[in-house]
Amino acid sequence: MYEQAIKYEKGSFITSTGALATLSGAKTGRSPRDKRVVIDDTTQDELWWGKGSPNIEMDEHTFMVNRERAVDYLNSLDKVFVNDQFLNWDPQNRIKVRIVSARAYHSLFMHNMCIRPTPEELENFGTPDFTIYNAGQFPCNRYTHYMTSSTSIDLNLARREMVILGTQYAGEMKKGLFSVMHYLMPMRQILSLHSGCNMGKDGDVALFFGLSGTGKTTLSTDHNRYLIGDDEHCWSDNGVSNIEGGCYAKCIDLSREKEPDIWNAIKFGTVLENVVFDEHTREVDYGDKSVTENTRAAYPIEYIPNAKIPCVGPHPKNVILLACDAFGVLPPVSKLSLAQTMYHFISGYTALVAGTEDGIKEPTATFSACFGAAFIMLHPTKYAAMLAEKMQKHGATGWLVNTGWSGGSYGSGNRIKLPYTRKIIDAIHSGSLLNATYHKTEVFGLDIPTEIEGVPSEILHPENTWADKKAYKETLLKLAGLFKKNFETFTNYKIGKDNKLTEEILAAGPNF
Repeated sequence: MYEQAIKYEKGSFITSTGALATLSGAKTGRSPRDKRVVIDDTTQDELWWGKGSPNIEMDEHTFMVNRERAVDYLNSLDKVFVNDQFLNWDPQNRIKVRIVSARAYHSLFMHNMCIRPTPEELENFGTPDFTIYNAGQFPCNRYTHYMTSSTSIDLNLARREMVILGTQYAGEMKKGLFSVMHYLMPMRQILSLHSGCNMGKDGDVALFFGLSGTGKTTLSTDHNRYLIGDDEHCWSDNGVSNIEGGCYAKCIDLSREKEPDIWNAIKFGTVLENVVFDEHTREVDYGDKSVTENTRAAYPIEYIPNAKIPCVGPHPKNVILLACDAFGVLPPVSKLSLAQTMYHFISGYTALVAGTEDGIKEPTATFSACFGAAFIMLHPTKYAAMLAEKMQKHGATGWLVNTGWSGGSYGSGNRIKLPYTRKIIDAIHSGSLLNATYHKTEVFGLDIPTEIEGVPSEILHPENTWADKKAYKETLLKLAGLFKKNFETFTNYKIGKDNKLTEEILAAGPNF
């Protein structure tokens, strides 16, 4: 596969590490506004449509127009590349996928990212459960109904097909299949999760949820624990399993010191997407953002030394929700009740530091349902209900960990030190934090420990770290208001008998 990519991928180069470096063209990231799902009699009732939903509708006829355009383009080429691979390491629930692509690097990318069949499995592969037609070099007709540009990523769940036109960004295939798994797995009562996952030497599994910048990758990568996966998982009656067979790591400002595992994984067989390198020395400059800040490396998960192969584990013991709170009012760690876990899982909160044109920098709250709103297909409360049921059945504990600011908001406070956060995570893994003494905070009603070994006790309650107590309370109420406003999207959706679970979840939010 690697040799084919070298031979047929024009404009690509082999770097000094042996990795294949290539460019995705004009699109260097996902195009969420151009991703559409066919609405039919089934999906109309099953999927989440409307306010807050990532699902943009299209009809069957328009899908077939785009499908024919993609297939005609692929048929016009001298050579196309076909991958037959699996999703989900759980052998009872794996999905067979076929990817037909025009570019060799797309084929190598998916070879790395999906689960690679043995020669015998490939011989008996049979009919795929889902097929991608990636004609991304060719645009859609922007005058076709529903089209808003020359790019279109189309999902047809009834036909079990995906069509890509007008974008060569490889991540569209990876995340498109993740959306498919968010539809297919819940139909089997299996929870699909946008999370990292690792396992201790004693078999204790932890899930890590968090949006970009919260430390999900950093904290789930632990040399004292086995890596089950960094991004996409399933939780079934058998335990947890990684959906993918590879990792898609960010490369911007990558260094050997900060991320040794990723650094060492960039070698023969790895795809480097949109990185900049010297054509003479073939040395990569990971700090160069001239193409995009979204530079990526795709490599098989076996390239990580402490990866657990096969990528499966027992039922999770801890569910860790990560938030980078730039408002500086959430505690470094809180133990959550089941209802609170559901509330914060549905909310999917973090805060970004937004730089404005006039130089004012102020925290901006960001909410992404289930910590992956762009990929979910059903209503967020359905995934939350499944999470609650599994946590309750298997005795998992929910935690909210703030990796953001303390002692004030961004600009006046300080970022919580990573060694302190690691000590907190270690205490969660070991089970010692379960035995701590707790007290409840105002407004959010969070249970926070009074003491953790290796962490200064005064930072555990955020109010203690603020010199201006009045400013702390004002900021706390501001964030609580943003949580309430965001949650209004979900309040009228019934889950559970007599809407009881919804009432419990609402009560688990901020109270003021």
